Amino acid sequence: HRTMTDDYDALLASVTSRCHATGQSHILAHLSDASIPTSAKHSFLRSIDEIPLEKLSSFLSGALAEEEKLKTMDPANVPAEDKIEPFEGTSASTTSSDAATAQLLERAHQIGLDAIESGKVAALLLAGGQGTRLGYDGPKGMYDIGLPSGRTLFRLIAERLKKLGALTRKGDGAIPFYVMTSPLNHEQTTSYFRQHDDFGLDVTFFPQGTLPAMTDDGKLILETPASLAVAR
Repeated sequence: HRTMTDDYDALLASVTSRCHATGQSHILAHLSDASIPTSAKHSFLRSIDEIPLEKLSSFLSGALAEEEKLKTMDPANVPAEDKIEPFEGTSASTTSSDAATAQLLERAHQIGLDAIESGKVAALLLAGGQGTRLGYDGPKGMYDIGLPSGRTLFRLIAERLKKLGALTRKGDGAIPFYVMTSPLNHEQTTSYFRQHDDFGLDVTFFPQGTLPAMTDDGKLILETPASLAVAR
């Protein structure tokens, strides 16, 4: 039977071979360091094994080419498919006292509620960021923004979605709620929602994809001796 040592050795051999073939052997330089726990090394090797090392060069060249294209692009000659045109439909201010505008807004409001009731509306929250710049070590949505109620951003958004569903004719319009997390805060975010029974909503969580950070010449960058820096 296979042992953990056998699995580690097989993984090490596979990753070493792939790194050598793709010019990324430098990231394995610290694996002989006895101060790094074997479990950390194993996790490190698994993270490398999941990366499409053989495609990184084409990913990078494509990104650099696009960056160069944007630097030299003449705004007057932007291809038609890349142009963003101003909205040409009817716009209306919610503060207008005009009767026709009020009627238009009421009609738009009802169309939106009908769409919710028909299951044609979902909400997507991009919540992969941390509250670092706010001085908070955790997901930004869990940060206490100083309201007397103590409500977090996550709670405020969830409660508004629930209230919106309650405004439909039947009063029970369920709005599917999709929350994109990041590998950095996925566990904290899902745990917070679980503690509050998902605020009574149908919530689906999914972590955003990440790619390893690279130098301009395509070399992977280490964040620590046993972890890769990633582009978030």
